[in-house]
Amino acid sequence: MIGRIAGTLLEKNPPQILVDVHGVGYEVEVPMSTFYNLPATGQPVSLHIHMVVREDAQLLYGFGTEGERRVFRQLLKISGVGARIGLAVLSGMSIGELVDAVRMQESGRLVKVPGIGKKTAERLLLELKDKLGAEFAVGSSVGGAPGGEAPAGNDVMNALLGLGYSEREALLAVKQLPEGLSLSDGIRQALRLLARS
Repeated sequence: MIGRIAGTLLEKNPPQILVDVHGVGYEVEVPMSTFYNLPATGQPVSLHIHMVVREDAQLLYGFGTEGERRVFRQLLKISGVGARIGLAVLSGMSIGELVDAVRMQESGRLVKVPGIGKKTAERLLLELKDKLGAEFAVGSSVGGAPGGEAPAGNDVMNALLGLGYSEREALLAVKQLPEGLSLSDGIRQALRLLARS
């Protein structure tokens, strides 16, 4: 099993990235919390990996911190929660916010995440209650400085659609974004706008 990947960041197409490790390009899906802290393309990057082997695919999920990967693995243990919902949860809220929501049993914070309805949110809160403690603090960031390339509205749209938002929701959020934001900032602000609606 692959537990860690270190190489050169070749492409950023949220929520997927491409990392070159000695000539082999690995496609890795990452939550937005990790994506925000990625270096610019062409720079070195190191990610904690959760690998899923299925009959028809071998999938890699990358995380900037060990804490994110551990939370993702806890989420996957919950009935009805797959990798897409796990990534959406980590994209829609920080580990600290998730721990707070679980501690205070606030399902309203979880239902704002695309793909999570009231029943799933309540199941998450119940099953995570004794599993998320103070040890799930945000750790070190993904090596490297955040990238500063200017985004196209299309990239932000694609990221939001990849996270499960409808085309209408994504379009409304993108239209409200100011000009000249980096891709990371554009996605971050769009997620904040969607969380308020």
